[in-house]
Amino acid sequence: MGIDDMTRKAQQFLGDEKVQNALKSEKAEDVSDRILDGVAGAVNRVTGEKHTDKVEKARAEADKRVGNE
Repeated sequence: MGIDDMTRKAQQFLGDEKVQNALKSEKAEDVSDRILDGVAGAVNRVTGEKHTDKVEKARAEADKRVGNE
């Protein structure tokens, strides 16, 4: 399977109504919040918290894309 095939299958998967509904669920919101909090915390530790404003802005933008809040 080539990269084009994988890309097409991923787009089809993400375009499915059931998948979209799952991504907008409360469970997805809870999971994504935990993951985003962990990633933001790790980035802040690695950067010595020099870019916390940018990290929080990126975290907030990502959070808008997954879950229901």
